Amino acid sequence: MKHAHALSLLLLAAACGKPAAPPKPPVPVTVATVTRGDAPYLVQANGLVEPMQTVAVQSQVGGTLTAVRFHEGDEVQQGQVLFEIDPVPYRAAVQQARAVLAKDKAQYSAAVRDADRYEALAQRDFVTRSQADQAAANAAALKAVVDADQANVDNAQFNLDNATIRAPVSGKTGSVLVRQGNLVRPNAATPLVVINQIHPILVRFAVPQRELAVIQKYSANVPLKATARPGQGSGLPVTGTLSFVDNGVDTTTGTVLLKARFNNEQNQLWPGQFVAIELEVYRQGDAVLVPTAAVQPGQDGLFVFVIDKEDRAQLQPVTAGRTVGDLTVIDRGLSGGERVVVDGQSRLTVGAKVEIKGARGAKSTP
Repeated sequence: MKHAHALSLLLLAAACGKPAAPPKPPVPVTVATVTRGDAPYLVQANGLVEPMQTVAVQSQVGGTLTAVRFHEGDEVQQGQVLFEIDPVPYRAAVQQARAVLAKDKAQYSAAVRDADRYEALAQRDFVTRSQADQAAANAAALKAVVDADQANVDNAQFNLDNATIRAPVSGKTGSVLVRQGNLVRPNAATPLVVINQIHPILVRFAVPQRELAVIQKYSANVPLKATARPGQGSGLPVTGTLSFVDNGVDTTTGTVLLKARFNNEQNQLWPGQFVAIELEVYRQGDAVLVPTAAVQPGQDGLFVFVIDKEDRAQLQPVTAGRTVGDLTVIDRGLSGGERVVVDGQSRLTVGAKVEIKGARGAKSTP
């Protein structure tokens, strides 16, 4: 019994003399500072550029195309001469119609004078009332003929005017589809040229129907800002405004069609081009913002690791809102100014000492 007790004392003495375990080294992490700033509510979509309007220029008269007064791809102005059709037959038709009108006007003037004389004679019983009425009827009939002649003159002049084809709208011309020397027919299947109005220009895009209510709410008072990036997001941004919200939801896709209008002074947007588009619905002021990489999922919800004054990691539960670019809006749990871990969370435990190897700020989206 004494030997066992002595052995226990020896083992205890040996255990007490064992060196203590070395402290765990600090965990290297990257941190960011929680900031406060504006957080725009953005709706993002893929859009398709389309012209403000497209006009297929056709001739309203037939004849030989004698001149093309522009070059393919030119910017043309409304009213600018584009094509000329041989005007000779139409000029002759105008002259003929005017001659017929002049002849019938002379006959009408004579008939009016006859009617006036017969009316005066009938008042004095020198002619019968029937003869006076016949003269008045003859004058009225010639008046109708003169009116018909005037209509023929107007129609002939209309055809002559349309032998010179002008741009109905300002815009960018495409390929000339009918060349000089060809016979042109009115309302042919192939237009002479197609003009696209690109100043201003539209971008058509669709958004999920869940966004409709907030878009309607904020677009009721002010135009919403839209930003388009050509090259499917790689080009320079072009700013415009929301101009159209469709009057129904596409039941097949559950989306609503929208259109944004852009001045497009530099021709950055081109019909048929695909673009990435952002619609800014509103801006939330003084929002708490952290890099999205700092927000981690846990068993009890989302959390971030906050670095305290002693450079130790503390777990902080948060309630996160929407994302804005690479930032997340924090609705509850942070107030701004805290240091949060954005890289290295997998090696952290609560209270662990950290070594900050990098830091960056969370900047609000402009």
